[in-house]
Amino acid sequence: MTSEPSFVMTGRTGVIVADGIHTAYPRLDDARAALASGDASIVLGALPFDMSRPTALFRPEAVRTIDALPDWPRRDLPAVRIAETLPAPDVHRARIAKAIARLNDPGSGLHKVVLARALRLVADGPLDVATILARLAEDTTANAYFADLTPAGAGYAGAALIGASPELLVARRGDVVTCRPFAGSAPRSADPETDHASGVALAESAKNLHEHRLVVDEMRNALEPLCVDLSIAPTPELSSTSAVWHLNTPITGRLRESSITALDLAIALHPTPAVGGVPAAAAAELINELEGDRGFYAGAVGWCDAAGDGRWVVAIRCAQLSADRRTAEARSGGGIVAESDPDDEVAETTTKFKTIMSALGVEK
Repeated sequence: MTSEPSFVMTGRTGVIVADGIHTAYPRLDDARAALASGDASIVLGALPFDMSRPTALFRPEAVRTIDALPDWPRRDLPAVRIAETLPAPDVHRARIAKAIARLNDPGSGLHKVVLARALRLVADGPLDVATILARLAEDTTANAYFADLTPAGAGYAGAALIGASPELLVARRGDVVTCRPFAGSAPRSADPETDHASGVALAESAKNLHEHRLVVDEMRNALEPLCVDLSIAPTPELSSTSAVWHLNTPITGRLRESSITALDLAIALHPTPAVGGVPAAAAAELINELEGDRGFYAGAVGWCDAAGDGRWVVAIRCAQLSADRRTAEARSGGGIVAESDPDDEVAETTTKFKTIMSALGVEK
């Protein structure tokens, strides 16, 4: 591969690969208008966690859908090491304790908040995107993705988001809407018995089932005005990636209005309580207070075509690559509820880092 694509996303129905940026849409309304007018046959890219900030959406120069990732040559990756933990684990633990205190205050009205921490990674040479994508795509239970963040403007020129998300935010095909929210997780183990026990414990965990129910209830509230024949599984399913067990709930419905696009649906659902909290506004306020700007972590990555069809995944298990591809910032978060334990929550973020850290070959 002589040059990087501008966008890649894998999925069970194929792989979308885009090249170049024909028109950037840092304003969401401009992206919507381009689709509605037919100026763009497809808009793709990334949405930030905080939608008051610029988007990294764009019309590509060229786009194609293929069965599998192109046969790009794999290259040996340079050594990658953790240069800084942002914040230190003890500081993150203190932030979680503060959030738990807020959650246990009846006057706060807060039921759940997702808090994340970051790792600043430094490589001895440029990181090869094609190789990282190929590694991420080896786990077929997740959607590997890459998005050029240049359209977001100042501070993002040449930067990119890369990761492998297990969580489908929303897909639209015709009038059919599909979602698969995730919340509640547990680490995988190389030992089969330990691994099985971890999954069973997650499926029976009152804390995780409570956290998951909050997410599903909010998704229902967002989708009911937009959909008919809304079908939500009564109990969550247990699924897994190579590193983490998850609880997820399949949701399907049919659109009330054909004018509602996949991009519209993504905006209506984002951020889900799986990455934000309940209620959304109070959780976002606390996240901003304790974390600051998340950038595109816990946003969404995906595409929407002029017919309104598309697919968006939650931007987790990822890292933001610098323009020179020599540094990266990986983020990992966990849902905090009143019953949470700070030590457990720090451990959960460590588990969730494994996907991107393994793909980057980070030194232990």
